[in-house]
Amino acid sequence: MVEHGDIRVVHRGGSKINFREPVITNDSKFLLCASGECVKVFSTSTEECIHDLRGHTDLVTGVLLKPSNHLQVYSCSADGTVRLWDFIDGILIKTYVIGYPIYSIYASANHDGVIFIVTPTLGDKRSELFQLVAVHLPQCGDQLVEAQELSAVLSDVSSNPEAIAFGRGGEFIASAKGLQLECYFFKKQKSYRFYLKEDNKKGGKNTFMCIACHPKDDCVATGHEDGKIRLWRNLNHKKEYTYSTLHWHHSAVSSLRFTPEGTNLLSGGVESVLVQWRYNQESQRDFLPRLGAAITHIAVSPDGALFCTSHADNKITIIQSCVKVSAVIQGLVKGESVRSDLMVDPRSKALVLNGKPGHLQFYSLHRDKLLFNLDIVQQEYIHESGLQQFEVVKAAFDVSGNWLATVEERKQKAAELELNLKLWAFDEQTQSFVLNTTISAPHEARIAAMCFCHAADSRTTMLVSTSKDGQFKAWQLAAPAHTDADEGPSWSCDFVGAYHSLAPECCCFSADGSLLAVSFQEVVTVWSPDSWELLTTLSQPPGAIRDLCFGRLSCSKYLLGTTTKNQLCCWNLLTCSLEWSTSMDVSLLLTDPVSENMAAFCCQEGCTDLFVFKPSEPRPLFSHKAVCSGMVTHAVFAPREEMLESCEESSQWQNQSQLYFLTPYMDLMTFTTKAEEERLMASSKQLVIDDSVAMTPFYLLLGKHRQQQQEGNGDSASVLSAERTRLPQGSVAIKELLQTPAHVLPSTSFLCSMFIQSLLISVTDTREEKQDAEEEMESEKEEEDSEGEMDSSPLKLEQASLSPTAESAAPPLTKAQVRELRRVKKLDHSWLSGLLDC
Repeated sequence: MVEHGDIRVVHRGGSKINFREPVITNDSKFLLCASGECVKVFSTSTEECIHDLRGHTDLVTGVLLKPSNHLQVYSCSADGTVRLWDFIDGILIKTYVIGYPIYSIYASANHDGVIFIVTPTLGDKRSELFQLVAVHLPQCGDQLVEAQELSAVLSDVSSNPEAIAFGRGGEFIASAKGLQLECYFFKKQKSYRFYLKEDNKKGGKNTFMCIACHPKDDCVATGHEDGKIRLWRNLNHKKEYTYSTLHWHHSAVSSLRFTPEGTNLLSGGVESVLVQWRYNQESQRDFLPRLGAAITHIAVSPDGALFCTSHADNKITIIQSCVKVSAVIQGLVKGESVRSDLMVDPRSKALVLNGKPGHLQFYSLHRDKLLFNLDIVQQEYIHESGLQQFEVVKAAFDVSGNWLATVEERKQKAAELELNLKLWAFDEQTQSFVLNTTISAPHEARIAAMCFCHAADSRTTMLVSTSKDGQFKAWQLAAPAHTDADEGPSWSCDFVGAYHSLAPECCCFSADGSLLAVSFQEVVTVWSPDSWELLTTLSQPPGAIRDLCFGRLSCSKYLLGTTTKNQLCCWNLLTCSLEWSTSMDVSLLLTDPVSENMAAFCCQEGCTDLFVFKPSEPRPLFSHKAVCSGMVTHAVFAPREEMLESCEESSQWQNQSQLYFLTPYMDLMTFTTKAEEERLMASSKQLVIDDSVAMTPFYLLLGKHRQQQQEGNGDSASVLSAERTRLPQGSVAIKELLQTPAHVLPSTSFLCSMFIQSLLISVTDTREEKQDAEEEMESEKEEEDSEGEMDSSPLKLEQASLSPTAESAAPPLTKAQVRELRRVKKLDHSWLSGLLDC
């Protein structure tokens, strides 16, 4: 058995970007947010990810701009380190080792060289008590520094970053936890505590949820579980404090933030509405509704030009001064559960799974970006607990990506199950899926499984669905009966099958589409889709079938299945007998569409193990113990755009496809080797143009330029080089030009004019070349005329060479050498100056 070796499980996209409050830079051009084990830098105008700041080995728990340098940013992590980055260039400047898990980070301009972090209370094994600690950062030139000077500021604080804030530019710090508000004043070095009752007179819950401090006044705003906002004043006098109450939210206030000038207070909650309160005129308020999902964090740019809200659906919305939404950065939508399987769209190579309620999301694994949401239910979703609404539970693509089948269902308490089967056709003009056929009540009970026929050369497109009602149905695409211009092809039921009144569970087509396997509890039936004849039945040890998969390529004669009695069985379809079986609690079995490999996720002792194998070989190709905690129920093989060339036996199964899986905590994980990680890190530091870039006019220009370069490597290169001197594209000067940060280079207009002029061929040069050629021809004629006079010169030269005085003198040049020198003199060597300057 091949162990995992240097292969490790890593987060590959899809990490939460709403885990912590995002940060907007001083110039409002960039937005930084924690995303898994890295910090992502987005452009606020284009929504594109510019950098991934990688270096942490655990979850990033906070991002903070450095108060004394607006081009640098701090990040803290559960790995016990604080890292300082140059986010413009994506460079790690310094790493401070704290030694304890860090849950949030704060800083103030009044405290230079000091950061404040929240860590577990020392010696507390329960990890339920947290403290606010001041860390004095060592001032030294080393890149890796251990911070040893730590001092506790507040004990028993909340681990929620929204519950701690600096007030009046750093004069005091306020912390809220449970029913207690605590303020620590640095000059007095004294803290005051204020308490609320658990319930007020009207039954509202007074628990503190979030906090914000006014930048100039002695005022602290707190949000509470019952939707109220309290404005606390005179907190430096414990007996003279006052507070006023604001109320608009009907549920808990999740985030509060003052604008930089303190003129407005922003609040948000589950209503998906951003509320803007006027400070000292709280009766006047503005609303920005319908933001799509519950607000979890609010951030404001230092210049007050942009607001930013994080949402529960893993989305960040950028807002221009509470007026309009200017950009939306959407991550992989993390729902409570994924009802549909993980799929790969054959066209866009995007990962497809449940997204927003009633939608399927298409997520680019390569760019780590949501491409679009496809509205399946096509009904407005009502945010109300306990209300049963339509939900997408099944989805499947055909092999070409031209058709998408979806199943949506709704189960009311006192009503029958509502079920819809929808077939979507891909529209070349809109580059999206358009609803073609809706089949209401395709079965009398829930649909258990659904799959398309995978044969690429099949004349008709076929879909099979199995249901708890004891039947499986074959749906076939048929041409329109009437030749009407507006009417296209539609779907209809072609066959209804059953077996001894048993309920079918799984279904699977063979790779060539000649066989269909349908499981009926403990029996596997094999059918011919051409004649719908029952060819054979396969039995196995006790236990209902959970998964069915046909082998691929050289292993196409095998059919594999897993049972509820912890058995993995392999049948030989040529002999219709059980080839082998083994005792394994397989929670998920899937096959690689481009190779013979199969993957089995096995749950043991609360963890999931992975085995990759070929049905024809008894020894697994790869195994990995404890890839994650809990049970893996969703995974997919994604074919690679470029095949890897791995020579190690343990990683050859990843050469053609990459395996992705979802953990029970909705984290998207994959397997990678050290060599692949180094290749990705190296490619991210270079300016490369990917083939998956959209076909924009700029891309077409670059594509032609690349084509010309490839053609120039052939025989035509010599002809082109004879006409004009090519630019030294691999020179150090051009590499520096491409890799130097943009903010250091001169203006684009200055560089553009120089670059264009270097590419142009002037008319005067061609005229000069013609004149030089004519002069050379005339000089050759003159030389031919004077050949008689020059005949005696070689004899004289030979005699002179014998004398001792001529040995030290340089030998005269021949006629051919003189002609070659003239040709070299006329060549253009201006391009050498670029190399000499570097």
